[in-house]
Amino acid sequence: MSSTLLEVTRAAHEDVERLERLIVKDLQNDPPTTKDGLYQSHRVRNNIDTIISTAEKLVEIYEDKDNARKDEIAALGGQTATGVNVFSAFYDRLKEIREYHRKHPAARVVDANEEYEDLLKEEPVIEFSGEEAFGRYLDLHELFNQYINSKFGAKIEYSAYLDFFSQPHNIPWKLKSTRQYREYMENLLEYLIYFFQRTEPLQDLDRIFSKLEAEFEEQWANGQVQGWEKQGQENEDDPAQLTMIDLDYYSTVEELMEVGPEKLKEALAALGLKTGGTVQQRAERLLLTKHTPLEKLDKKHFAKGSHGPRQNGSTAVSQDINSLKQIALVEAKMKKLCDLLSKTIEQTKENVVKKQALTYEEMEQEREEEETQVDTESDDEDQQIYNPLKLPMGWDGKPIPYWLYKLHGLGQEFKCEICGNYSYWGRRAFERHFKEWRHQHGMRCLGIPNTKNFNEITNIQEAQELWEKIRERQGVNKWRPDLEEEYEDKEGNIYNKKTYTDLQRQGLI
Repeated sequence: MSSTLLEVTRAAHEDVERLERLIVKDLQNDPPTTKDGLYQSHRVRNNIDTIISTAEKLVEIYEDKDNARKDEIAALGGQTATGVNVFSAFYDRLKEIREYHRKHPAARVVDANEEYEDLLKEEPVIEFSGEEAFGRYLDLHELFNQYINSKFGAKIEYSAYLDFFSQPHNIPWKLKSTRQYREYMENLLEYLIYFFQRTEPLQDLDRIFSKLEAEFEEQWANGQVQGWEKQGQENEDDPAQLTMIDLDYYSTVEELMEVGPEKLKEALAALGLKTGGTVQQRAERLLLTKHTPLEKLDKKHFAKGSHGPRQNGSTAVSQDINSLKQIALVEAKMKKLCDLLSKTIEQTKENVVKKQALTYEEMEQEREEEETQVDTESDDEDQQIYNPLKLPMGWDGKPIPYWLYKLHGLGQEFKCEICGNYSYWGRRAFERHFKEWRHQHGMRCLGIPNTKNFNEITNIQEAQELWEKIRERQGVNKWRPDLEEEYEDKEGNIYNKKTYTDLQRQGLI
């Protein structure tokens, strides 16, 4: 029975209110795992988008450009072409309702709240690659390949690229004027935006970028954009001086020749003139434009394939600067996203470095442990934990007993120099870390096997001294004449003492 415009309006307002209450109810639930939290954020985002679209429809109805709403309100008041008749309008509407229920006798009232409650259990489809691990890490391998195979890039490792990609100001700006760099930056920005929208759906990215663009315009006008600062006319890195030379400072060909052949060539190319010849010929050709407009120059001075004489060179410079400005804006947006995703970038670096030191079997085992941990977290109760004494959590996710805390010193901090001065809280965590990857990797870097002999050893120097004692005790460093003393026969062959003696007894030497 929502055929009338007023009924559609009422139903739309009701939908908006239901969705608002649903969002509040959803946000009141504390998600037990990161995955559930991401699902919750996307559900809320979808409901907000639905509210926005419904509100836009309501605005169109209230604007009433075709006067349909006004006519329907008038019809409810009994206004017809023949006059005002309230009773006639009432009985016509009653007849319409009866006719509807006569045609649909099995129609029942549906509780819309049940349908909306099902939305709280919905798990939105979020696409992540295997490398992204459901939003925990970035997957920049395609952009990394694009970077190392470009002219502005360098042959570096993927782990080093993760430190470098967020610092485009370290690339010389002359290399940034190419189409290849523009495409790379646009692809990088597109990926970061897509990743941010999947992992932070409740953030208003348009609002962030609008504020950023306002700040960028002010910084660009003052020459304060990082990597694009104005440094005076004498600086060759100033974008405004890329192709143009102020001829007011030069009166002779000899003075203009001091600028250099490359800069003269760039200035001539910007004006569409020929760039060949000696330095003197280039200077003479460029000096002609000081007092003679380009449209009055002889066509022989212009390069083949150019679009003919230009009225002045400011148009080319303006286009170059606008192009560089757009690249600088893309860089600014990329840097802003890197700031917002700084924690994810750090986790990605740690994950890449960690994988480089693991074998395939260890990586598979770690992946299985992560999946098991996620399943265990999802089975935990949603109740809030009461912990006024701020005791450490036990294996079951609940605070340990106070007597156990005092007896075993679980609140005590243990630092391990071999693990990079990492802190372990509690005796149990400290003892367990000797079997973990972090400690094993540190021992491996020192060239020491991670055996039981090195339990409780957290100092690098102590570990090295103990390893030397073990090697001496095992006889690794002792002088063994039978194996290490060398003998030479008449033919110049070298043997150790034991082999030489055996061969001599057999009469072979």
